[in-house]
Amino acid sequence: MISSEHDLLDQVFPLDTTRDDAGALVIGGASCEELAREFGTPLYIYDEATLRAACRGYTRALADAYPNALVLYAGKAYVDPTLLQVAASEGLGMDAVSSGEVRVAQAAGLPLERVVLHGNNKLPREIDLALELGVGRIVVDALEEIEIIDELARRRGQTAQVLLRLTPGVEAHTHDYIRTGAVDSKFGLGLDSGAAEEAVARAMRAPNLDVMGLHAHIGSQIFDTEPYADTVNITLDFAEHMRAAHGLDLRDLSPGGGGGVRYTLDDDPPDPADIVAAITSTVLARKLPHPPRLLIEPGRSIVARAGVALYAVGTVKHIPGVRTYVSVDGGMADNPRPALYQSKYAALLANRTGDGPPETLTLAGRYCESGDVLLRDTVLPPLRRGDLIAVPAAGAYHMSMASTYNMVGRPAVVMVSDGQARLTRRRESDEDLLAVFP
Repeated sequence: MISSEHDLLDQVFPLDTTRDDAGALVIGGASCEELAREFGTPLYIYDEATLRAACRGYTRALADAYPNALVLYAGKAYVDPTLLQVAASEGLGMDAVSSGEVRVAQAAGLPLERVVLHGNNKLPREIDLALELGVGRIVVDALEEIEIIDELARRRGQTAQVLLRLTPGVEAHTHDYIRTGAVDSKFGLGLDSGAAEEAVARAMRAPNLDVMGLHAHIGSQIFDTEPYADTVNITLDFAEHMRAAHGLDLRDLSPGGGGGVRYTLDDDPPDPADIVAAITSTVLARKLPHPPRLLIEPGRSIVARAGVALYAVGTVKHIPGVRTYVSVDGGMADNPRPALYQSKYAALLANRTGDGPPETLTLAGRYCESGDVLLRDTVLPPLRRGDLIAVPAAGAYHMSMASTYNMVGRPAVVMVSDGQARLTRRRESDEDLLAVFP
């Protein structure tokens, strides 16, 4: 066993992950070896208890500090009907960014008034679907969307409840690709440029829009709470100016989500309660006569730790004096984050305990790219064909970003609880991939 295994199990893997008497990892009471035997690999395993605990980390903190609030699970992190049913049963709504995500919410039975539709380029048919189904809020991300939403609502004889998304100019310390609150961003309406105020004026005049409030989001995988406080203050300052200038009644306020998670033992993310405290204390300090409802949008920090990617070892190549490559049966098509963001992960041997001194090796994927490397220079026991490798913190931005590169089907997904596993997404077969061709 490598020296950090206890800490990885305690801090990175799903809650109460352990090993059975045979040495196999056990998640949610289910043996990884038995799961691989029943469902095959690559396999994504979600632990229901960890998912529920993450949901409650936000809902309970908000209930104590600011009861007029709603937690919206950011479905882009990963969503399927089963997972969303769990989130809904914990009182969460959903942040959706496509008609497909809205449809998943509908299939899960999540009340659609608890859904908010986002997107920097929402298609008119997606906006129209949101109006048809009664989605709770539509977030205006560009000036031209005001006329589009207003006209679609007019045709339906409805009033669309909207939020206006600001670009607050807050720099979150995260990867450039997942930083969204800076001035140079494809998202939102700039404060400095005047686009945000113009949007307020135009939306307030639109006869079929009800401007419920303001939204801002500054990025993802954020490890500091100060940017949240900055974002809230900037947004509330703007709201006060817009109240005086245009009569804006701020009933909803969303500072977004983006809380970081622990992928390796080197990461030190904030607790959800710390994020909630930074946001709520900033709002309450303003002593507003009518404090707005808070909409908080965690995604990664809800679902990342709940998920584990399970791979089977295939080819092992020793290049003397250079590197040992251990190839697994998944890779960048089910986890593109290392290739996109140079993301770091941990891993454990999942079907047994080690029987030799640890080795430094590189865990490579099966796809036809030299950059398809999941973990570089990681330390694991000696591995052989057929071993199982578990990569924790795999619940977010893996399956949601997965592809069928090299015409390989996407993995299966299971939800585990009390030793029982249920298939929540079946593995894609070659026949599934061929079915899309006319």
